[in-house]
Amino acid sequence: MSVLPELRYPTVTELVSAARALAAHRPGVCTLRQVGASRAGRPLHLLSVGRARRAVLVVAGAHANEPTGSCTLLALARRVLAQRELRDGMSWHFLLCADPDGASLHVTPAPRSLFDYHLGFFRPAGPEQPEWAPSVLPPDRLPPETLALTGVIDELRPYLQVTLHGTDLGGSWVQLTKDVPGLAEPFAKSAAELHIPVETGASDAAGWPASGPGVHVMPAPGIGPAYPSLPDDARHSTWFHAHRYGGLTAVVEVPMWASDLVDDP
Repeated sequence: MSVLPELRYPTVTELVSAARALAAHRPGVCTLRQVGASRAGRPLHLLSVGRARRAVLVVAGAHANEPTGSCTLLALARRVLAQRELRDGMSWHFLLCADPDGASLHVTPAPRSLFDYHLGFFRPAGPEQPEWAPSVLPPDRLPPETLALTGVIDELRPYLQVTLHGTDLGGSWVQLTKDVPGLAEPFAKSAAELHIPVETGASDAAGWPASGPGVHVMPAPGIGPAYPSLPDDARHSTWFHAHRYGGLTAVVEVPMWASDLVDDP
C-alpha cells in the first residue's frame, strides 16, 4: 500500500485558472463559461474543447473527498486539445468541479497517510451531493449544483458522460448505466499498466451484475433494485439523466492508496 508523497491536488481556483489558460491559448477550439452557481454563490465552470454536436461530458468534483478527478480532468482536457483525432466529429466538455462548496471544506493538499487524509475530511450528506440528490429528494428541492449539471446535460445531450470518482483505499472499478460490451479487457489492461489493482467486489456495486472484472452495470429502469429496502436509488441520480437523449454514464473509480488485496475474488 503506497501513495506518492509529492502528490498534490489542485484547488478549484487553480483548476479554473488552468482551464482559463487553455481557453486563452486556443480560443478557436476552447471556451470556458459559467453554467451555474453553488448554494454559497461559487461559480460552476464548463470547459469545452471542440464544437461538434456529438458530445462527451466529463464531470469532476461531485464528491469533495475524492480529489483525484481534478487532476484527471486537466490531463484529459490537455490530451484532447493536443490530439486532433480525439476531436474528430466529437466535442468534449469538462465540468471542472460539481461541488465547489464541498471542495472548500475538504482539505487534502498533499496527504502522506490515511490519517492525514482524514484530518481534513469532508463529504456532504446524500441530499447535498449534486449527482446523488435526485435519488433522495423531490424535484422541487434539488440543490442548484444538481440543476446546473442536469441543465448542461439537457443542453449538450452527451452520448457519453464520464464522472470521475475515487476511493481512499483499494482498487479501480467502473459503474455503467448501460453495458459497454468489451470494456473489461481494455480497462484491466490500463489498470495493469498503471499498477492499479482492479477491485472485484466493490461495495458501491453490491448486487449489480458484472460484465467483467471491475465493470459493473447498474440495474436498468423497470427492473427491481438489488436492495429494495434502501431509501435511495441510483437510477434517479444524474447518471441516468443522459438516457433521455440516448446516452449513458460511466462512473470511474480510482484509489488514492492502492491495495492488491481487493483484486482477490
